[in-house]
Formats: sequence, C-alpha cells, structure tokens
Amino acid sequence: MLVYNSQTHRKQELVPIEPGKIRMYVCGPTVYDQIHIGNARTFLSFDVIRRYLIYKGFEVTFAQNLTDVDDKIINRANEQGRTAEEVAEEYSCAFIEQMHRFNIMDPDIRPRATREIKAMQEMIQELIAQDHAYAVPSGDVYFSVRSDHAYGVLSGRDLDQLRAGERVEVNDEKRDPFDFALWKAAKPGEPSWESPWGLGRPGWHTECCAMIHRHLGTPIDIHGGGADLIFPHHENETAQAMCAWHAPLANYWMHGGMLQINEEKMSKSLGNFYTLKEVLDHYQANAVRLLMLQTHYRAPLDFSFERLDGAVSSLDRLVTCVKNLRWAAETAPQDGELNDYDRVLGAAATEAHAEFVRQMDDDFNTAGGVAAIFGLVSAANKYLAEVGEDTATSVTLRCADTLCELADVLGIDLSKASAASELPAELVDLAREHAGYGGTSPDDAAVALLDARQAARKAKNWGLADAIRDGITALGLVVEDTAAGARLRTKK
Repeated sequence: MLVYNSQTHRKQELVPIEPGKIRMYVCGPTVYDQIHIGNARTFLSFDVIRRYLIYKGFEVTFAQNLTDVDDKIINRANEQGRTAEEVAEEYSCAFIEQMHRFNIMDPDIRPRATREIKAMQEMIQELIAQDHAYAVPSGDVYFSVRSDHAYGVLSGRDLDQLRAGERVEVNDEKRDPFDFALWKAAKPGEPSWESPWGLGRPGWHTECCAMIHRHLGTPIDIHGGGADLIFPHHENETAQAMCAWHAPLANYWMHGGMLQINEEKMSKSLGNFYTLKEVLDHYQANAVRLLMLQTHYRAPLDFSFERLDGAVSSLDRLVTCVKNLRWAAETAPQDGELNDYDRVLGAAATEAHAEFVRQMDDDFNTAGGVAAIFGLVSAANKYLAEVGEDTATSVTLRCADTLCELADVLGIDLSKASAASELPAELVDLAREHAGYGGTSPDDAAVALLDARQAARKAKNWGLADAIRDGITALGLVVEDTAAGARLRTKK
C-alpha cells in the first residue's frame, strides 16, 4: 500500500511502526461555529482512509481533538454575551452531531484541549529545560524556533527567506519574530489555568503535540489534516516533538486538498459559504460523500450544487441497481447452470473488487475506487437488460453484495440509502385506507396494498381493486407483475 508523505513529497510504502497496527491522529475543529463543507471534506477523507485501513485488516487507533479554548471561541463568546465554555460546549455537540449525520466514525480517542492542560504544561517544561523555550515577564512562554536546526523539515520553509510579520506575530518580548506562543498569559475575562508561569492558557500549536504524545505515544504512524495546516501548525507540532522527545511526531504526514465553490475560494463575503449542516438539511449524506469522493483527497475539489445534483443521480443509479439485482436474486435458481451472461457478470464483479483495491492501495484513490464501483453498475445493468430480471441467476446476489461491500468501505451504506425511485411516504396513508395497514413503512405498505389488490381481484371486488390501482397511479407508480409476484415501480 502506497501513501503520499507530505514531508518527503513522494509516495512511500506504508510500513507500520508495529506490524498490523496503525496509530493515527487528525486535527479536529476549533469549536466556535458550525463547520463548513471544506472542513467536512477533510474529515471525510480521513474517515475513508481509516475505514480502508480497517478493511485491509489493520488494527487502527484513531484520535481527533476538539480545540475548545482559542481566540475565536473567546471572541464569539464576547459577541454573544456568553462564556467561552458555553460556546465551546454548544459547538462541540454540534460538530459531533453533524459528523454522525455525515456517517463519520467516532474517533477512538477524542481529547479536548481544556482537559489536557497538565500534559501541555509538562511538555512546555521539558522544552524550557532543554533551552528550546523561554518564559517572558508578561507570563507568556515562547518556543525558540531557531533552536530547532531541523525547523522547516515538513513545510520546506526557510526562515531566512521569510520576512517578519508574514504569518508570524511580531512581539517585543520575543527573542525572534518567528518564535510562537506555547502558553499565553491570562487576560481579563478569558478562561485560564494555574501554571508555573502564572495564570494562562495554551497556545494553539501546543495542544495537538502534547495530546498525541500522551494518548498515542510518539512517533505515530499517520498525522493528517488539511493542506492549510502544513505551515505553521504542523511544522510547529513536529518541531516541538523533536525538541522535547527527540523523536518525530509522525512517520507519515498526510494532507487533504482545499475545497472551492464553482472554482472560487469559499468566503462569506462572496456569498458562497456553506456549512455542512446547511447542505445535509437538503441533501442525503451519501450523495455528498459520493460527490467529494469522486476527487482524490489530495486534489482541490470544486464543489457546486449542479455537481451535487449529479451525485444524487449517480447514487440513485447505484441504489436502484442493487435493488434490481437483489430482486432478480429472489427469483434466481440457486443451483442452476451459469450461462455466458452469468460468467461475464461474475468476472465483472471479481475485476471490480480487484480494481477497487488497486486504486485504494495507491494512496487511497477514492476517485478510482468510485469508478470501479460504477463500472460494475454498468455491467450489472447490461446483464439485467439482456437476461431480464425474471430469468437471472444467483450471480446477481454476488454482484449486489460486491457493490454494497465496496460502497461500505467508502462509508456509503446502501442498506439505508434512498433513491429517487424510493417508494413515497404517501403509500402508508393509501394502505391504511384500502388495506387496513397499521404500520409506517412505505415498503410494507406497498406489500399490503398489492396483497389487498390481489385479494380484491380474486373476490371480484372491482371497486376496491380499481381504487387501489388509481391511488397507486396518482402517486406516480405502476404495478409491475413478475415471476416472483407484483411490485411497485416509479413510472419511467
């Protein structure tokens, strides 16, 4: 399995520190607002990477933090007349809720910055003891960037070529403009903790490094995040680890590409800023995942609602294909002889699986994996058109299972996915009126209606049979008779 390492700028074979096990950390959100779809794209990418590693048999320990103390949280709290703790708690819960809606797996470890203060202070003390950090009279503590002779190893930045004031904070107390805060002295009204340097709170770059060392140990196998974190955040993280513990923070650094809206940078000022919640309120999570996974995680993703509508159609095609395959399998002879059509479909399923693995083994190329899935969809639809659902064999079940298995690796659960051809909820009311149905499932309501229609026809109760037929037609459905019995479908 090949993984692109941002530090070496090349693909490398994934060799775990401990055979069969992967320790993985991905930077989480600063919880001061709903996350936007650019954040969501990063979390999705590493969710799928994690899922695939598990699929390949690795025991994965996955950690992701919540930054619940930060200038942005404090500013939002001041704007709203609330405490920073209240803001952080609200949006921590909101983040977790949206991750669940987006079918993102919960991390095994979810440390919160405010609960890791001791570990951060211990790391800072270690850096001071080794002359890599220093306290100033105000109570701030800074990391001495130039004390780390390897600084720039991740980002490739040369400090001598950077000017003071570019992405660095100029401060008279600093020994060097590039030095960054490990600990910030308390200001009135801000959350703070006791420390050897007085009341204060951690700097942003401090938390991840300390939490990784405490919960996972250093080095870990994989550290991930968005490409915008390479400098200065991840550069500062690895500098602290090397100076404090004389070991790399991670063996593989992985970074996801940025998201644009209609080829423009997403920005509130441009009116093209969308939160994940806003999108999921109108679109299925499976469709949003499918859209994002059609682009390699390291490449820029151009998001548009036109493309998202296309993903909805693609998802519908996938779901419908699986349903048709499973329907055909219900009538298939389990011990029948396979013909040439069956052998072709069976070979297509085998090749789709192999191609999916080949693509994902090459730096988690989900775009190639999605293409392999839809290649099998095309082969399956061709088979069903040529053979017919009523004369298909049991190979259709194998094909459906393969599609579901591969989609599941991408976090697309076809057992819960709905298609545009899904039966409408209004069927429940129709079944209650004409079939005495007492449940809430449209699928079960359809069965009840069809059974009632068949019984009415057998009893020559043409009025009831016609009422059921007319009600079904009014909902845009038709009754389709097959060898396995009648079923409902949307009009073509």
